[in-house]
Amino acid sequence: MVRIDSVVGSRLDPGLSDRIHHLEHHDAVEYVRLPTADTARKRLRVTTDRGTDCAIAIPRSQSLFDGAVLSLGDDRAIVLRVLEERWLRLRPATAADALELGYSAGNLHWRVRFDGGDLLVALEGPVEGYLARIAPLIEAGRVSPVGPEPGEP
Repeated sequence: MVRIDSVVGSRLDPGLSDRIHHLEHHDAVEYVRLPTADTARKRLRVTTDRGTDCAIAIPRSQSLFDGAVLSLGDDRAIVLRVLEERWLRLRPATAADALELGYSAGNLHWRVRFDGGDLLVALEGPVEGYLARIAPLIEAGRVSPVGPEPGEP
C-alpha cells in the first residue's frame, strides 16, 4: 500500500511536468479516478488504474484536484483525475414552484447551481433517487426534469 500524506503539486507545475512526461513515456504513471464530490475529502482509500492500493491522508490546508500529483518517484508517479460531474437539470413551471424546489433541494442537502431559471443538481448517485425525492412536484407538473434521463449511466 502506498501512503500519501500530502499533495506533491500539480502535473502542470513546471518542475513536475517534465518528470511526469518522462515517466509517461516509460509507462510509469498511474491514475486515481475520483468523483468530484470526493475531492473535498482529506482521508480516503483508493486504487489506481493499475491496482495499486493507496491510503490518502492529506492535511486540511491541502485539497485534491484534477491533475494533483499524489506520489512522484524515479520509477512511478500517481496522478489524480477527477471524473466528469453529471448534473440533473430541473425546470420549475413558476416562480412559486422554483421556491419550493429550492427549499426541497436545500433540505435534502443537494449540491446545486443555477442556470437561468433551471436548477442543476450534482448527481452523486442514480438519477432515479433524486427524482423520487421530488416526485410530488414532478407528478403535479410543477417541475420538469430536463436531463439526464432516468437510467442514464
